[in-house]
Amino acid sequence: MVDPLNAWWAQQLVMCNWAFMPDPMMLPEEAARERLAALEIADRGELGWRLLELRGAVEVPASWLLTSLELAALAGAAGWLSHEQARQWGVDTCHSIHGRYADLDTWLEAVRTCRGAEDWMRGDDGLPEACQALSTLEAEGDGVTWALLGACLEKTSKAQLWPQQAEDQVWRLRAAFSPVMVTPACELDWAGSERWLSEVWQIHGRDDLIRAILWLTSQGDRQGWDIDAARLMTLSQEEQQTWLESLESQVVAYGRLLSQYVTQGEPLEWAAWDWLRAVDLAWAGCCSGWLTQQEGTMLATHAGDLVVRRYSDWSALARAYQRGRSLFEGQDRLPQLSMDWRLLMSSPSSPWRGNLGELLNADVVEAARHSIRQWRSSPRHWVLALASVRDPELSTRQGAEPVLSESRAKEARQYLIESLELYADEGAKALMRYWLPAQAHHLNQLAADAAHRALPPSRTPFGDPASADLVNRDSLGKATRHSATIHMAEKYAFYLQMAMDSQQFNERELIEMASSLRDVLCRFYSSPKQLLEAWATWDSLLPEPEQPTLTVEIRWHLEDPGSLFHWLDWASDTWNEPGERPSLSHFTALALVGPLNTPVWNLPQQESDREGASIRDWIDSHYGLHSSTELIDFVRFLLDVGDRQEYQINYAPYTLNPARLNSEIATLESGDCNEEERNHLSRLIRVRDNAESCNDVDMCAWDLAQAVDLAIAGRQLGWLARSDFLSVLERAYALASEHYSGWQDYAQGLYAGFSFFMGETPDREAFLASFRQAITAWLSAAPPLAGSWASLDFPGARPRHWAPLHIDTLPGDGRTLH
Repeated sequence: MVDPLNAWWAQQLVMCNWAFMPDPMMLPEEAARERLAALEIADRGELGWRLLELRGAVEVPASWLLTSLELAALAGAAGWLSHEQARQWGVDTCHSIHGRYADLDTWLEAVRTCRGAEDWMRGDDGLPEACQALSTLEAEGDGVTWALLGACLEKTSKAQLWPQQAEDQVWRLRAAFSPVMVTPACELDWAGSERWLSEVWQIHGRDDLIRAILWLTSQGDRQGWDIDAARLMTLSQEEQQTWLESLESQVVAYGRLLSQYVTQGEPLEWAAWDWLRAVDLAWAGCCSGWLTQQEGTMLATHAGDLVVRRYSDWSALARAYQRGRSLFEGQDRLPQLSMDWRLLMSSPSSPWRGNLGELLNADVVEAARHSIRQWRSSPRHWVLALASVRDPELSTRQGAEPVLSESRAKEARQYLIESLELYADEGAKALMRYWLPAQAHHLNQLAADAAHRALPPSRTPFGDPASADLVNRDSLGKATRHSATIHMAEKYAFYLQMAMDSQQFNERELIEMASSLRDVLCRFYSSPKQLLEAWATWDSLLPEPEQPTLTVEIRWHLEDPGSLFHWLDWASDTWNEPGERPSLSHFTALALVGPLNTPVWNLPQQESDREGASIRDWIDSHYGLHSSTELIDFVRFLLDVGDRQEYQINYAPYTLNPARLNSEIATLESGDCNEEERNHLSRLIRVRDNAESCNDVDMCAWDLAQAVDLAIAGRQLGWLARSDFLSVLERAYALASEHYSGWQDYAQGLYAGFSFFMGETPDREAFLASFRQAITAWLSAAPPLAGSWASLDFPGARPRHWAPLHIDTLPGDGRTLH
């Protein structure tokens, strides 16, 4: 049975030099494709644009409507569109024709008029004869008449020009580049898609493509622009000019345009530039066969999900894309906004008709969210997310791990050596030394105390800290709601990423460390928002010396819905930390070293032979110890009697007989002395003058600090087993509780011992001043990371600290650090 609508449509094609036929799609497939090629329509993408252009004017010329009928028929005959979809385009055009013209002759006259104006370039020699033939048929009532056409059109529903399946709606976003007419995609949709990916994007395969899409959705060009814009808004006109002058020549145009947008008050939003291009790449992947249709749809839907979250309507989306394109090209294209987007924004046939917020199906979006997290489910992506805040280029490595260049590996090795003194022969486990849970405990405790104004006094017997350090310390109360683990964990993650890049450590061990890092962070932070807020807060309070703060970068990740942080697999199956956590009592014992050495934030591990040689040299030069036996014996000596015994035996009696003391001093001063005698004379003088209250305070602290310091060195050398080392800590802890009531008393004993037993040196006063300054910092926590005394209860003392708001101790062990 002949379809009247198809028959009328076929009749009109006579005006395009077609033969009379009952169905417009009866043309042989090869002939239809040849005709499309002659019209320079190479694929379905170009076909979609042509059809959209032909229907996009406010007053569509009759000749455009006729061409629309021909293209729809050619697409159906060539197999580019199904017959049903081609018919939808044909029927929709018939609706437009019948609604605009009163009768057939009016329609034919309009076509002749338009073609007449175009005749010089089209050459439609047979048009008058074709129009006459159609007019005659209408007059005689043969064929499908105008009246019958109208009756048939009244019975048809609204034409569905674009794919209607729920999962296909996201492809309407790709109309920004070329409309998607049919799914699933194939080579017919985009001729030369592989070549385009290679030449324009330098994408040469499936993995490259996925990495590019994930980068666009999570970071893209917008991050750098957003950060530049945020900083420009804080600058004066002179400072903005200085910034512009600092740019490299190839980005000066970008800088000027960005500065112009900031000055003019243009909305500083352009994420559509990244997200629409991600949809385009996903479609290219489907067309090239590098992605399955399901994979491409899921990736595109993820980008669409971000679009719908950010933009309220199509016009906001188009303007944001135009801003992004302008910045990318360094040329303001906002004045051309209406012209560039006219078809999509105004055409009745546009795939962008309807509400943007209702574009995506909720079930499809949820499936895409699950899928995108699967793409980023490996622990490696946690390391990438954290490390990319410091090095944004790392974000391009999402998806399958890329093959790194040898130059990148060398760069990472150089970083590990120069910054961390970490060598390949130490093995991956050496990274444990950079996992500092005790430091996080210290900062958390300071924050809790600061919030309750319970920090140590700002004045100490050894001096006053700098006012700026006190302000910094007191401000830690702002972080009381945020666990400080991220403050050290993000640095650990960056080191871990450098170790991965160096390609000289065991890959399995590195992945295990990444997994442990994920487990810890998921346990301490319930969501990306909580982690990023904590990180931003601590970074602003404790910026790295002589380094720009990362707060702007961190807050960008907090606010951007596409950031990798929001799409990680946020779940912890087990508790398995990257490094060992000291118990609170062991950490307190480690703190007995005080400013005698750098702060110790974790239990020591055995070091490499290279580092061990340096430690052995130090032990030899300071103590004359050459073996584990000698070191263990000397540590026991320090704990049992130590230097304090020498004072008690050789110097304390002089305090009871000043006359004898003065006589001894005079005798030594009257003759030549060797080094030992000169040291003895110096100590006698200190007893006489009661220097640093050496006659009044217990100098056991001096022995305890040395004992713990040497035990740490012994553990690093492998001269002390773990159990023996912990025994030393526990013994030192007990002795401290017996001899002192608090950290200030301990500090006075330590300082007195440091002063009293110092050997002959012209720099004595400088050493004492430096040591007093260090003790002041340890007692006051100004600056906060100078030492740990201010956050710890002294051994045996009554607890005085406020409990942090976040408790992350190990289950069943209230003494274990969080």
